[in-house]
Amino acid sequence: MRYFLSLLCLFAATVSFAQFLPEQIHSDFVLNQRRLAFDKNMRERTINGAFAQPLDSNTEDSYREACWAISQFLLASPQIEKGFRTLFDQYTALDISTRKALIEAVYGVYPSLFLQTIQQLIRTETDPKLFAMQAVYLYRADSSAFSANTIRQQLYQRFPLYATIPILSALDSYLQNQPALRKTPRPNLAGLFSYNRQNGIKAVYSFQRWNRDWPGLAIVQLEDGNFASDSEGRLLMFRQLARSASNLPFFITNGSTPQGIYSIQGTGVSHNHLIGPTPNLQLILPGETDSLYWHGVYDSLQSPLVNYLALLPPSWRSYAPMMEAYTAGHIGRTEIIAHGTTIDPDYYKDKPYYPLTPTMGCLCAPELWSRSAGTIIQSEQLRLANAFVSTPGTTGYLFVINLDNRQQAVEKAEIETLVNDYLKQKRMP
Repeated sequence: MRYFLSLLCLFAATVSFAQFLPEQIHSDFVLNQRRLAFDKNMRERTINGAFAQPLDSNTEDSYREACWAISQFLLASPQIEKGFRTLFDQYTALDISTRKALIEAVYGVYPSLFLQTIQQLIRTETDPKLFAMQAVYLYRADSSAFSANTIRQQLYQRFPLYATIPILSALDSYLQNQPALRKTPRPNLAGLFSYNRQNGIKAVYSFQRWNRDWPGLAIVQLEDGNFASDSEGRLLMFRQLARSASNLPFFITNGSTPQGIYSIQGTGVSHNHLIGPTPNLQLILPGETDSLYWHGVYDSLQSPLVNYLALLPPSWRSYAPMMEAYTAGHIGRTEIIAHGTTIDPDYYKDKPYYPLTPTMGCLCAPELWSRSAGTIIQSEQLRLANAFVSTPGTTGYLFVINLDNRQQAVEKAEIETLVNDYLKQKRMP
């Protein structure tokens, strides 16, 4: 199980096919006995076995791996609490990667239990990313203006050059602007749809809520401006979860999926057991692989930021939430793709997003597998991939957009209304 979680969203070799057939997709990992064996090994060996050992340089890797598993599967128990306390007791002696795994797991599983511990750590923290993770842990527990300002003052004191450190600059903006951004009116989507039609861009739109506990819906706009539909002309929509397991903010590694524009590089098949073999959409962020991101359309006389904003119509260029992907990419986030899942959804049966499964920041579509045969029964990811490759070309852009902050899953009727408004404008003389 070593490293399986850290590789959850690794890129696979890009491939392309005319259409993907469900009968060609198979996974032994979903078989009932495999799932039972995986769960038993994870709980008894990876987590409890690791935490039962004294923490030292020989066992630290095992402790770190336990944190990865806890974070992904959102597990809690007295043994886990004890293991976390052991890690916090030796925090300053730990490798920085272990500290990050610990804070991520604590953020995901225990939102208030370790407040006092984090309050103490942040006073002396010297690593920018760890400071940011600790800051958002505290801010989530108390998001008042007073709390935000207190954390910002700590930021300025600990890191006088914070503005030159991308993750700390993003943290400062997050603490200062996040409440207002959730209430900022979103520009008209018809303008974005029309702009991409005029530019002949094949696009996927993933519509989400600000609260990523609630699943979203994706649609595909083909290069002629029409939207992918079924044989009866009904708009095709695909469920997607843009929530990471930890639900850390977008600017932190393994945080929930940033809003903004991703470059679709084609399709791929992952060798990671938890993602599964269903074709995924390969995505890159701006700043991740700049030579590929732009699909050859790049004004070298302008900055990357200006080129990024040029992918949006003028009415969208000052809408700050669309900068999340740009910010995350330049901070160093990578390996965010749109994929399926072989994870047993029962790990999350008490969550609002059940039966969808969270990831490490990717866009994840639900899949139902046969536990006796290892074959796909139903796959939103397969439907999405086939809709995207239903016309020539396997590249384009994917737009992640939070519609609003309603506390419910995005509904099909909402998306149909948005598309119909665009179609009405399109038909107008």
